Amino acid sequence: MRNWKELLRPHILDLKPYSSARDEFSGAAKVFLDANENPFTESNQGWNRYPDPHQVAIKQKLAKLKGVKQDQLFIGNGSDEAIDLLFRIFCEPGKDAVITCPPTYGMYGVSAAIHNVNNVIVPLTDDYQLQPKEILKVANASTKMLFICSPNNPTGNSLRVDDITYLLQNFDGIVIIDEAYIDFSAQESWTSGLTHYPNLVVLQTMSKAWGLASVRIGMAYANAELIAVLDKVKPPYNISGPNQEIVLRALEDAAKKDEEVRQILAERDWLTQKLSSVKGVKQIYPSDANFLLVQVNDAHQKYGQLIERGVVVRDRSNVALCNDCLRITVGTKEENQKMVEELAAL
Repeated sequence: MRNWKELLRPHILDLKPYSSARDEFSGAAKVFLDANENPFTESNQGWNRYPDPHQVAIKQKLAKLKGVKQDQLFIGNGSDEAIDLLFRIFCEPGKDAVITCPPTYGMYGVSAAIHNVNNVIVPLTDDYQLQPKEILKVANASTKMLFICSPNNPTGNSLRVDDITYLLQNFDGIVIIDEAYIDFSAQESWTSGLTHYPNLVVLQTMSKAWGLASVRIGMAYANAELIAVLDKVKPPYNISGPNQEIVLRALEDAAKKDEEVRQILAERDWLTQKLSSVKGVKQIYPSDANFLLVQVNDAHQKYGQLIERGVVVRDRSNVALCNDCLRITVGTKEENQKMVEELAAL
């Protein structure tokens, strides 16, 4: 297999990153006259200063929580920023390729299109699992990255560990495992494999289990040298000061997140049971996420009818292998009851 550094675009290796004012200063100070900031704080709640460009306090807490080293962790403006940067550092526009396995998170393909990178599609099987041998068949020297979402969106299931292990050992490129929904799964995070697989990147987020979708914080975990490359190409202040403070407060109370996850899992079980008796529901797919993929009679019609009744779900019937499927997020008990009642009334 190629060393992951051989996959980098050559000019990235020689890139000299932007050095911000706060990169050049360390230690304690009372007077800051280095960054051309407005010195007055009364009207802006102290947000007149630039934030920590490296989010050190967040990384300290997350590293301890996740059992990784700080230098194995990148903080992005949502996971989408990490995805975008991975395309920037590994893929030559008009030349290189990536592999995606639909049905899956649509942003992988959109990012490929934005960067003019060929998106080679190897669909999941009918039971929503990877086809490792087919993936290796279509890979070649220009194939730089493979995107895997587990638990998968929109299907909700975890992908087989043996299949992913096989690809980590045999795919001659970067394997990106998106774990946006890992907190709702009993499966172990692939962050435990960082020391074994230098070609592994794991994506996670604060948007789902942590309840901070509006704050836009995503994490990428990888070997320290790859993380250093991501840090080199990111914007200097990519995470705002207010957002860093919100995340730090949330990380102080991981027990609250754990309790909310327990409630969501209980509600997911309740939804599965109730939906199974609703007329017109044809199949409820097993889920390791905070949503259910549900096949119904005429999903597009029912989607519109539910909106008329004030209930918004996601119509996934136009997605590969998701014929007549609605993706239903697990809400509060009251929201779930309302959705079941309205769907049953149809």
